[in-house]
Amino acid sequence: MAVIQKYGKNCDPDLVCHKENHTSDKIGVPGCHKKWPEQSTNWSRPVARVWTVVLLLGTCLLYCARVAMPICAVSMAEQFNWSKRESGMVLGSFFWGYCFTQVFGGYVSDRVGGEKVLLLSAAAWGAMTAFTPILAHFCSQPIFSMTLARFLMGLLQGVHYPSLASLCSQKVVESERGFLMSTVGSGSYLGTLVIGGAGSLMLDLYGWESVFYVSGLLSVLWAYCMWKYLLKGEGPIITLESLGSGGSQSKLSKRHWLRLFKQPAVCAVIITHLCTASTFFTLLSWLPTFFKDTFPDAKGWVFNVIPWLVAIPSSLFSGCLSDHLISQGFDTASVRKLMQFFSMGVSSVFTLLLCSTTTFPWAVAFVSATMGLTTFSHSGVSVNVQDLAPSCAGALFGVMNTCGAFSGVLMVYFSGYLIEATGSWASVFALITTVNLLGLCTFLAFAEARRVDIDTTKTRYNNVHI
Repeated sequence: MAVIQKYGKNCDPDLVCHKENHTSDKIGVPGCHKKWPEQSTNWSRPVARVWTVVLLLGTCLLYCARVAMPICAVSMAEQFNWSKRESGMVLGSFFWGYCFTQVFGGYVSDRVGGEKVLLLSAAAWGAMTAFTPILAHFCSQPIFSMTLARFLMGLLQGVHYPSLASLCSQKVVESERGFLMSTVGSGSYLGTLVIGGAGSLMLDLYGWESVFYVSGLLSVLWAYCMWKYLLKGEGPIITLESLGSGGSQSKLSKRHWLRLFKQPAVCAVIITHLCTASTFFTLLSWLPTFFKDTFPDAKGWVFNVIPWLVAIPSSLFSGCLSDHLISQGFDTASVRKLMQFFSMGVSSVFTLLLCSTTTFPWAVAFVSATMGLTTFSHSGVSVNVQDLAPSCAGALFGVMNTCGAFSGVLMVYFSGYLIEATGSWASVFALITTVNLLGLCTFLAFAEARRVDIDTTKTRYNNVHI
């Protein structure tokens, strides 16, 4: 485990030179630690708090719209006479679309601003969600229209997290990024709980169409309020000219992407995020089946709700803890490693305990601890990419998330094979622990928090303008 050390006032001059709120046209020259005349683009603390709440709600609605189809899938399959294979095709098409826009969304966000990409995408996937029932009823082949709709939903929602990473790296100071990302990340758990409860109620009372109408219209309303009150009604127009307005930054990206991927710290965050996403998707996909097989008489709402109720405060706590440690002068890289140790190391202990669990309460307790500790990655590897490459954090996070999504799908399938081949859930939990430890060891060995997206041998560097 990483040893946390305070750096005090005599910190690494490179870290001082490259802090985001000290933007400069000169890099690596004497006196680089002084403030330059340009105004900082970082949000003030009150503004950052407002954006945190808004982005939390946005992420919550993102998951409400995303989970609407899985909740309604059974009712829709009965109405349209879908087989299990056809239902799986509809549900799985989302993830293929989700993989393809990660890098593109981050690339665009790095150049025109993450808030613009978030706004446009939310309006688009919100409208798509609201129109889903119409497409289902008015298309002669609902299976094809729903598969296409879910694929487009994946494309539109794939830009969300890379845009968040880009926005956070450009607007939030280092010592407050952990709280923002962990708080916004908890919106995914909140959204899953909200749509699971309210969506199931609407499904029973008003039919499956109501779930799509409400979640879609609320998402469009959120996008409108964000445009009206936070962006002050400014047009979120993204043109080809604006995409190329990064000029030198675009050239720098082309010239240094290969050098960036050769950095051990960059490879470490990609591998660690890949491992984190794979194990999370596997747990998310197979835990309900594990409880059904092991405890067939157990109440479903208990193991479907309690772990997420634990995950929300756990995610918030990890963000507050990491930011507090950094503000107290502890080394940023060591804090990121500590958070990841809890996320992948300590959580694996509780995962292994599931192998010998004999009672339902203990199983729920161990799963809740596992899911709660997993959220600490929001203050670890998820934020570390912003430490390493704030100028291209969105695109780099897109690469990480694409790798994580693909590996997650593969690991879910492989876990199913292990269950059938061995007839034991212990093999799946052992696989999850092994992958977690692989990612953790990589992160502890190679992770850093200094900027690697700039060439310190050059004497000139042009800022990114959003």
